[in-house]
Amino acid sequence: MEDERQFIRKRFAELADQCLTERRYRYSDFLSLYGLSIFHEMEQELSFAEPEVFGGCDACERCMVRFGSKDLCGYSQEYPISILEIRPAMAKYASKLSHRDFLGSVIGLGLEREKIGDIFVKDNEACIFVHEGVAEYIIRNLEYVGRTNVRVSEISSVPEGLMPILSEKSILVSSNRVDAIVAKLYGLSRGEAAGLVKNGCVFFDGRMISKSTAAIMPGQVVSVRGHGRFVFDGEDGRTKKEKIHLSLRVYQ
Repeated sequence: MEDERQFIRKRFAELADQCLTERRYRYSDFLSLYGLSIFHEMEQELSFAEPEVFGGCDACERCMVRFGSKDLCGYSQEYPISILEIRPAMAKYASKLSHRDFLGSVIGLGLEREKIGDIFVKDNEACIFVHEGVAEYIIRNLEYVGRTNVRVSEISSVPEGLMPILSEKSILVSSNRVDAIVAKLYGLSRGEAAGLVKNGCVFFDGRMISKSTAAIMPGQVVSVRGHGRFVFDGEDGRTKKEKIHLSLRVYQ
């Protein structure tokens, strides 16, 4: 794990230095939450290259880091991200398709996971964010997801019907601690929730947290590996026994 960490740190430093020296934009691949957390640790020391994070739309969890700006490079440039829509060729004959089915089929073309961003799935259709360099290859070669024959096309934005849905939820907890909130929301014990934090599975806005006592601030997006993610909207008052009502929006 430490070797991977040092490799990622070195890569960020290289991209930032190349941007400054060559005065041209440089981009990371799509980052996992772990990689994104390492970037945020280095963000201040890399600020000379004016980095920004984006995954294709505001709802994306896997993101690229872009080093460079119009002021620094002398021109503007978009992220090298293409959006592909994948639909069954004949909907009535389609099998039930999941996120894992779509990801597995794309990876099965011989592509690296780092070239693939978020995948939004609904009703056997998917919207997938990919590095623009592999978009045409996927369009030409992806014929099946599972046993379902599919059609792939590039689109300019995510259709409203494929955007992630957030459902409002209210929970009652004893304190605004991440272990208490995660335990209540996902039906875990406090010990299990604390274990997720200890094992580096909980992130606030892409930053790994290390303390199960950490408080969540309104507006923060909390990602819990293996369970999901949610937006913390804040407190809605207390009961007579000092229990706290919390408002969340949970990604479905």
